[in-house]
Amino acid sequence: MISAGWRAHLGPGGCWGVRTKGGATLLALGALGVLIAGCGSSEESAKSVPASAKQTISFAISGLGSEGEATEAAVKKFEAANPNVKVKIEVLSSNSTTYLQQLQTRFEGGSKTPDLLESDVTYPAKFADAGWIKSLSSFKPETGKFFKSEMEAGEFEGTVYAIPWFDNPEGLFYRTDMVPKAPESPEEVVADAKKAMQQHPELKEGLAFEGHKYEGAITAFLTVAPAFGGKLTASEIDTSGNVKALEWLHDALYTSKIAPTAVTGWEEGQVQEEFTSGHTPFAIDYPFVASVAEEGGPAKGKFAYIPFPAGPGGKPGSALGGEMLAINAKSEHSAAAYKLIEYLSEPEVQVARAEACGDPPSLPAAYTEALYRKDPVFKAVKELNNYAQPRPVSPKYLQISESLQDAFSSVFANSASPKGALEEAASRVKSLQA
Repeated sequence: MISAGWRAHLGPGGCWGVRTKGGATLLALGALGVLIAGCGSSEESAKSVPASAKQTISFAISGLGSEGEATEAAVKKFEAANPNVKVKIEVLSSNSTTYLQQLQTRFEGGSKTPDLLESDVTYPAKFADAGWIKSLSSFKPETGKFFKSEMEAGEFEGTVYAIPWFDNPEGLFYRTDMVPKAPESPEEVVADAKKAMQQHPELKEGLAFEGHKYEGAITAFLTVAPAFGGKLTASEIDTSGNVKALEWLHDALYTSKIAPTAVTGWEEGQVQEEFTSGHTPFAIDYPFVASVAEEGGPAKGKFAYIPFPAGPGGKPGSALGGEMLAINAKSEHSAAAYKLIEYLSEPEVQVARAEACGDPPSLPAAYTEALYRKDPVFKAVKELNNYAQPRPVSPKYLQISESLQDAFSSVFANSASPKGALEEAASRVKSLQA
């Protein structure tokens, strides 16, 4: 069963930091954007000790808990198979803002450690542009064995800088006892939600999603956007597909009224609580909701998890989340560090991690019938991973995120039109590229 304490892994600068039972997080994004923006420098090549030599490498991870314990278990097995290489696990803060500040201090000071580091999916471009992490081209990574969108998150200017470790796709939960057939379009989501609200007076709303002004609002939008032909990149913000998607979310609040205005204060933990407490038949959230639902309550054994259904000209929607592995550009042990990356990328190692702490594998080959028997939600996770879209891959994603958060917040508060808000955001993002 996927752990109820599983982090949401939203990034950037937060949304995946402090563990809580429902996966909710505590963080502040704005300050971090100032801290690590504009620190670009060219990558300095470091001479690497051969992977076969006797050595100790350092591996920085964010927090411990069940995920940290799974990492420690995998590292012990790696050391047993590679007796010349010892791995020192550096447990940094579980608060993502603090974790990134700790890494930044090391990077800016020119530290050769950590050799290997955990990175949210939104950070490789920033780290690569600053010259903080090493290009992995010389190792010839087998990029084709990972989910395509995850690899996109680890690439910058056509070069691979980070390898997917585990993922976390956002999608649509629905109550199978209230919605007997999976909706096949955004219109059906609205119609099914209205019907469920009419037939089940215990429901408080028809749809719950993250509408608070934080990173989760972006991933909730990105889960819906592909259904309307939308996509988020630094140059694709105010497109017609994105406008239609934001109009759909706005109308869910103010026209069809299947979502309450309270979503403007909801993060993933509150959305989970609404769904698992039986207050809504639909929720846009992360796979951890499944484990909470199975602990007990009205939704136990009565839910399904799917990509957001596509409308005409669109495709099923999901937002990419998760963690990656990158190597310090100044590391003198990059060969051994990459050997550890390869080990952590083996299917059996990723399956063991999934079974131990619930982190879904980044390899399609790791999704097997045996894993599905362990927890059926992994089958849904694999399908979502086939559609999961990364957020804009840019060294300036923190600033882009702030602009998007402002846009979505103004629309959810009904103080700006979807078209106007996205045009303003596009203008702000365009000025960042100047």
